[in-house]
Amino acid sequence: MGENIDQNPRIARIVTRPDFDGIVCAVVLKAALSVEEPVFWTQPGQIQQNLVKISSGDVIANLPYHPQCGLWFDHHYSNKLDFDFKGAFDLAPSAARVIYEYFRPGLEKDFDELVSQADKIDAACLELDEILYPQKYPYILLSMTINGNDQSQQPYWDRLVRLLGSLSIQQVMQDQQVRRHSLEIIEVNKIYAEALQRHTTMQGPLSITDFRGISPAPDGNRFLVYSLFPEAVANIKIFRQQGQTVVKIGHSIVNRNCNVNVGRLLARYGGGGHKGAGACRFPTHLEDKYLPRIFEVMLANQVE
Repeated sequence: MGENIDQNPRIARIVTRPDFDGIVCAVVLKAALSVEEPVFWTQPGQIQQNLVKISSGDVIANLPYHPQCGLWFDHHYSNKLDFDFKGAFDLAPSAARVIYEYFRPGLEKDFDELVSQADKIDAACLELDEILYPQKYPYILLSMTINGNDQSQQPYWDRLVRLLGSLSIQQVMQDQQVRRHSLEIIEVNKIYAEALQRHTTMQGPLSITDFRGISPAPDGNRFLVYSLFPEAVANIKIFRQQGQTVVKIGHSIVNRNCNVNVGRLLARYGGGGHKGAGACRFPTHLEDKYLPRIFEVMLANQVE
């Protein structure tokens, strides 16, 4: 459901999340709506907990719906609405795809390649070679340089929006800051692979990565765990952050035999996501209550 742009208020600010899909959303929205105001970067939990002031001049993308926004675009299963709103929703590979299809007739610039790459990366439709050697694939490597948990990187996210909106991917990868971040993430991925090997165990059909004893939790190539534990149908990663426990679950892209709708499951615990990937966070004192329930469903591996 959604309404045509002609019926919508003037948009002054883009509100989205700092990941590759969110950045591509911002690129397309800036081109479509001529928004000059800097992007406001936030996380789903901030919207869900009403911690971000939203107005009719805001367009929200790749995040949960907020009733005060002027336009809303998303593709997460757990965020689907059953009432009319201004914007568009579809269970598409990326939120960028939903936005691009909505505005495509009026766009002067062709974003076909960029949005197709957002589809591929957000939906985790990668080949084994792309997982193991992201440095050979510029869009994939670029996506890995975006650390959405590091607020100090906001100028870099803004820079990527500007670069991707006007340059080819070859030119973007030659940018001095992008090259530096790319070289850094290649080294980070090596360290992350070692951390995954040390802190991941197999439990039934699942690989369980438990970083609760490490602060800050290691981070890196989110697809790597699937190649390291190819027998697993899904990975559950657990870590602690600012007094909360964070759980991230993803269907394996190597062994595609997970039947659980992850977004639906984690929506029960204050999170959400897609059928194949999602996350939630809750106060750490609730670990003993929530984690066994999550594990029970994932271990059963049944269609709900």
